[in-house]
Formats: sequence, structure tokens, C-alpha cells
Amino acid sequence: MAGATAKLALITGVFATAFVPCPTAHAATNYKVLHYFTGADGEGPYGGVVIDRKGDLYGTTVAGGAGGGTVFELAPQPDGKWSATVLHSFENDGRGGGGPYGTVVFDAAGDLYGTTSGGGTHFRGVVFELTHAAGRWDEKVLHDFCSRQNCNDGGTPIANLMMDRAGNLYGTAFVVFELSGSTGDWSEKVLHRICPPKGCPFGGGARSGLIFDASGNLYATAASGGIGCATEGCGFVYELTPTSDGKWKELVLHAFDNNGKDGYTPGNGALMMDSSGNLYGTTESGGCCGGTVFKLTPGTDGHWKESILHNFKPGASGSFPTAGVVMDKAGNLYGTTVDGGTSCDCGVVYKLTPGSNGKWTYTVLHAFSGGDGAVPAGNLILDDKGNLYGGTVLGGGDNNGVIFELTP
Repeated sequence: MAGATAKLALITGVFATAFVPCPTAHAATNYKVLHYFTGADGEGPYGGVVIDRKGDLYGTTVAGGAGGGTVFELAPQPDGKWSATVLHSFENDGRGGGGPYGTVVFDAAGDLYGTTSGGGTHFRGVVFELTHAAGRWDEKVLHDFCSRQNCNDGGTPIANLMMDRAGNLYGTAFVVFELSGSTGDWSEKVLHRICPPKGCPFGGGARSGLIFDASGNLYATAASGGIGCATEGCGFVYELTPTSDGKWKELVLHAFDNNGKDGYTPGNGALMMDSSGNLYGTTESGGCCGGTVFKLTPGTDGHWKESILHNFKPGASGSFPTAGVVMDKAGNLYGTTVDGGTSCDCGVVYKLTPGSNGKWTYTVLHAFSGGDGAVPAGNLILDDKGNLYGGTVLGGGDNNGVIFELTP
């Protein structure tokens, strides 16, 4: 567990300079590095990437650039290579924010939105917008966190934003918030406050990504609070439902327990919901010994049933997943681990295939070896051809991380 703990520390912003990449001879033929970060164009794409209709990729790095990270674009070229462009570079602890962990979202006009974990007027992060005009991208701060007394509006966001059809933004910053700007002036509303771990049975600050269902309900995880795991709680999965009085009601769907079977401590990646309304996610710890992939199935009585689809074990097959999973059209799940794989324990990309007997078959698609990336972070994404895209926090020639493509 100590090795995994060190890896988890790396992907929360502490970049080790002593990491030595391993040879890349074992890289799979269906794996391709699209971009190696140099530092000048960023360091550590913690949030992974998003893809637009043209097939261009967008993301952020938590460091590098002018010191506080970057927003970047990768565009495929006719020769099969990808060109990288830095759209915006944050200054370290600048008023425009710094240290973006989550990736960006874009609206119909192509404007980009994201958050930073630091910087801003109160040094607790911002929500920003990047607009493109006259060949350049300009940043506008939509909200400065910690602007209210006792930081009641939240602070230090690290998960991805989400946008609804009306253009409103949703995210987590120890609170669940909504940002609305229909009149041109953006205003923040705290939808729900996940109470602290001590003093309430279901606590833990809201830090993970959010998802919507078709009815407008929100779903996410909390890494602490709930039951078990001494006084901190093992974390839980929750649903937020809008009520007629404009408030949001919290419902705990599952509380994780350190009982040797269930997983515990879900990561910051967003959950995934299939067409039947089932939820899928991962826990960094628990199960046999190296984390789990879980499924929550809604029942007719309003209760949700958990199924463990896979137990990770330290070693070559990978362990300690910190990001969530994605599903292809055939119902296969894909994700990453931050530990295990090759001798350098750089993590893996894995696939889970459902069987007719209800069991799932686990396959390692790629084991990172350092030179081709190390410590993958952020949820993977799928394009319409079934190709997977993601990022690693470390590895590559300068050990600043990479963006990769993998064809299962």
C-alpha cells in the first residue's frame, strides 16, 4: 500500500524529480503517445482530455507554462502526428487562477470552461472561461472561490466541470455548486454542502466529478464520511435531487465499508451511468487489497444494490484505480490504475468484459513503462470509432506526462 500511497501523492500535485522511466520496449502496438509535455507547454495533465466534433483534444496541466499550468489543444494532422497548442498559460498563484486539475468543457460556441485549484483573489481557485477571437484566447474569471465568509461558496476544486443544456456549469469544491450566466453576469449558487466527516453519519467534502441523469438528478461520490474506516468514514455514493422549493435533497445510495469485501475511498473521477440507470465507479482501496470496480443497480424499492465487478491485487495486473470507468457500445468497461504493471509500477490501462454468467473478464490492455507515460490520471474518453484517449501525470522524455491514444 505504501507504493500506491506515494503514487496517489504524486497525482495530487507533488511531482517527484527522482522518478526514472523504464524502457519502452514492452509498449503495445495499439498504444500511441500523441504528445510528450516539455514543461514549457505544461506538466501533469491530471484531468485527462475531452474531444470535440472535429476530433481535437483539449485538456489542462497542473503545472508548467508560466508556472501555474496550461490549457492545451491537440489537433490530428494528415501525416498521423498531432500538433500541440498552448491556449492559455496560468501564472503561479495569479489572479486568473493556477493549478487546474480538472479538464475543460466547451459550449456550442466553442468557448472553454474550467476550474483551478489555486490562485484567484483569495488563493482558493477560480472558475474560468476562455473565449477565442482574433486568433487568440482570452481568459475571464467567472467566480473567485472563498469570496464568502468562511469560504461558504467552496474552494480548491479539483474535479471536472459539467455543463447542462442551458449552459449552466456544475462542479464540486467541497460543496456542490451551480454557476449561471444567462444574463452575461455569472453567479454561483451552492446546491448542497456535504458536511464534514466528524459530526454527521454521511460526510466528506464534495471533491469528485458530477454526472446528470435524464431527469436532472446529480450523482457523485465522497471519499470520506459514511461508515467504517475509523472516524473518517470510508466514503459513499450520493444522489442530489432538485425539489420544488429550489433546494436539492441528498440521498446516500451506498456507503462503502472496510469489511474485507467492499471497496472504500472512491477517487475523484466521475461515475458512469448506463442506459438502464446503473452506476459504475472505482474505489482506490479495499476489496481484496488493491481497490475495486463496482456497479450499483437501482431497485424497485428505492434501494441500490452493489456488485463488485473486479478486485485489484498489487502486481502485474495493476492496482489502485483513482479514476472512474467508461463504457463502449458493447458494454465493455475501460479504466486505469496508478500502480502495478511493469517493474516500475507505472500503472495500466484495463478492460472489463461482461459475461453471460454475470462475471466480468479482466484484461490488461497496456502496462506503462515510464518512457511512454506513468501514473495515468483522469477518466478515459472514447471517440466514435472506439479509440481511447487519456493522460499520465508522469513519464515521457522529460517526465512531465503524456497524452496517449489506445485502440482496444
